[in-house]
Amino acid sequence: MFDDRVARPSAGLAVRCTRALLSPWSRLALLVLVLAAAATTVLLLEPQRLLSDGWPHRLSGGAAVVLFGVAYGLCTAAFVPRPLLNLAAGAIFGSQAGLPSALAGTVLGAGISFGLGRVLGQDALRPLLRGRWLKAADGQLSRHGFRSMMAIRLFPGVPFAAANYCAAVSRMGWLPFLLATGLGSVPNTAAYVVAGSRAASPTSPVFLIAMAFIALSGLGAAAMAWRKRHRLSGPPGAAGRQAAEADAQPTATALAGPPAAASAGPSVSAPAGPPASDRTA
Repeated sequence: MFDDRVARPSAGLAVRCTRALLSPWSRLALLVLVLAAAATTVLLLEPQRLLSDGWPHRLSGGAAVVLFGVAYGLCTAAFVPRPLLNLAAGAIFGSQAGLPSALAGTVLGAGISFGLGRVLGQDALRPLLRGRWLKAADGQLSRHGFRSMMAIRLFPGVPFAAANYCAAVSRMGWLPFLLATGLGSVPNTAAYVVAGSRAASPTSPVFLIAMAFIALSGLGAAAMAWRKRHRLSGPPGAAGRQAAEADAQPTATALAGPPAAASAGPSVSAPAGPPASDRTA
């Protein structure tokens, strides 16, 4: 019996510790630590030196392309800018092998970021979506996930990592997110890879066309962001006006007071007089 009394508090303590470690805020703190460690590792290793030093000569062939794709994905999850990696893919492997490697790394890095945000950060961050812009972005990603993510990838105005973690906090599914990322990233990634492969001849028509496409996609992203901003900052639509009128109706009724018949109080009926025949008599 004494052993049972000792075992029960220890079991309860273990359950409480497990719940505390698996709580939403504990998982969010773990996500912050993982991302901070990844960013610190990137700062120490400096993967951007691939543009100046080049790929190690002892690594070549298909294995090098696969290894670069894996490193690409890990670097994007650690906040390394994708344009640098795309340029490096084109400069090292050329456009034919660099584009598949960069696209595979893009999908891999997006999947890593999405998984980390979904498992470790969604439960803690969703209750904080209270602002107008945050609610609008969350509703857009949750209801029209594939279309919204496709537009974000085609017009890369939103940083890659920010888009991944915003999608993870929303209700978007895995398959629409990965498909939209893979398909929507093709044009912009191809432009950077081609520019990197022709960086040695910056006056060539191919390089100039690639740079022009990058500039046009940036202008398109700015125009789309301005349009969305104007729509959010504009007056509410019909649904919003109806909701406002519905909310204001009880207040107006309360200010107007009760109806006249009700405010007159209970009516007291006068006693009935004698019949008409008695009054005549």
